[in-house]
Amino acid sequence: MALKRSYKVVNVDKVTYAARKDLDFDTRPGYMLIKKDICDLTSLPDKVECVVNFAAESHVDNSIRGSSKFMQSNTHGVYNLLELVRRMEPAKRPLFIQISTDEVYGDIIHGSFRETDPLKPSNPYSATKAAAEELVMGWGRTHGIRYKITRSSNNYGPGQSNEKFIPNIIMHANRGEKARVYGKGLNSREWTYAADNCAAIFLVMEKGKDNEIYNISSSEELTNLEVVKKVLKAVGKPTDFFEFVADRPGHDVRYSVNSTKIASLGWKPSIILDMYLASL
Repeated sequence: MALKRSYKVVNVDKVTYAARKDLDFDTRPGYMLIKKDICDLTSLPDKVECVVNFAAESHVDNSIRGSSKFMQSNTHGVYNLLELVRRMEPAKRPLFIQISTDEVYGDIIHGSFRETDPLKPSNPYSATKAAAEELVMGWGRTHGIRYKITRSSNNYGPGQSNEKFIPNIIMHANRGEKARVYGKGLNSREWTYAADNCAAIFLVMEKGKDNEIYNISSSEELTNLEVVKKVLKAVGKPTDFFEFVADRPGHDVRYSVNSTKIASLGWKPSIILDMYLASL
C-alpha cells in the first residue's frame, strides 16, 4: 500500500519464525530491508518521516508459557525506538505510530470500549502491549515526541502463522486432525481482515491527529465456536470436527471496541470472514 503510493519504505525486521518468505518486496523500487531486532538498533534511517512499529511477539499462549521474549520485543524494543527518536533534533524527529491491540482493555461483557477507557490487560502479551503504550505516551508528554496509537481487533488473512486461530484450524483439518477449542468455545472476538486493518493504520498516519488513539475493528463479532464451524465448512470438513480442550489461563471472555473515531476519518471494512473463507 505504501509503495503503491510512492512512499519509500525501510523495513526493520528480525525475520523470526512467523515471517513470510513468499513476498517480493525486495524486487520493488523504494523498498529496503534491514534484518535486525528493534532492540539492537542504534540509529534510525536518514530522513525518516514516520516510524510505524508493528514489531511484536503476539501469541498469547506463547506469552503464558514464557514472557521473556515479550518483555524484550514489546516493551524494551519500544523503549529503544523512542530513545532513538528522542535523541534526534526536535525538528527532524519522525512521527511515531505504535500498533497496539484491543486486548489492552481486557474483556468486556456488555458494550464496547472507547479510546478513553482505562487499560486492564489480562495476560503477559496484552500487559506488555499496554506497557508499550504507556511508554509512548510518557515520551510524548515529557520529550515532545509526536505519536499516534492504533488498537486493532483480531486480524486474519493470507500468510498468517499457523499458530494463529484460523490457520491453525485449517492446518489441523488438512492433517485430518480435529480443531482444538478452548473451554466451551464461547469466548467472543471481533475479526478484522488484515488489509482493512492496514488501510485504517495508513489513514491514521496520513489524517489522524497527533497524540491520539484509534480503535480499529470491523465489529464482526463471533464466538470461537462460530469461527471454528465456519472454517471447517469452508475447508470441506464436518462442522463438528473439533474437540474441546482445557481453557487458557485468564482467558478473556469478550473483546469489543467502538470504532466510531476511525470511521470519522472515512474508514470502513471491505471484507467479512465469510468472504475470505470463500476464497480458500
